[in-house]
Amino acid sequence: MSMKKVIRLACMAMLACYAISAWAQAGDPPNKPDVGEAKLADASPSDYVLGSDDTLHITVWKESDFTVTLPVRPDGKISLPLINDIQAAGLTPMQLRESITEKLKKYMADPRVTVVVTAMNSRRVFVSGEVLHTGAMPLLPNMTMLQALAAAGFTQFANLKGIYILRIENGKQVKLPFNYRQVIKGNHPEENIQLRPGDTVVVP
Repeated sequence: MSMKKVIRLACMAMLACYAISAWAQAGDPPNKPDVGEAKLADASPSDYVLGSDDTLHITVWKESDFTVTLPVRPDGKISLPLINDIQAAGLTPMQLRESITEKLKKYMADPRVTVVVTAMNSRRVFVSGEVLHTGAMPLLPNMTMLQALAAAGFTQFANLKGIYILRIENGKQVKLPFNYRQVIKGNHPEENIQLRPGDTVVVP
């Protein structure tokens, strides 16, 4: 092999290595945000009120012993090292963070607490009857009847004119009618109400 061919092959190899390196760097840009962290940070709206069975992820900066993931107990409280039981239900994540911060100030200087809701289990509605997906459904902010039914789906036997909601008001169960066929035509928009935690949607 002549010297010219050797030099040419060496140059081609160097260019190939450079191209592979540049492609790898472009495919994995620096400081790319972690998808899991982004979803965790947006897990709940700021005005969300905590309830029993919600799952919380609590961290204290530079205090690894205080990094815990735990549910809100049926009595509405959670247990943390040093401060033991603390009320969580009825508070927003921001209010709970402030409460934990105040209690930790007895044991450490300038505690920096983060509270994230990783599972909003306390806000649920229930769907039963002639739907494709029965059972509990997470209640999203401002979720309406149409939105819940769109998520549940109908079977071929569903009576779309006879749907109703069972709701507890002032300790008594009330029945609220919902005519799906009329609502999707733009009639009776007042029936497309926002759902509340504990509502049961029945599709006969």
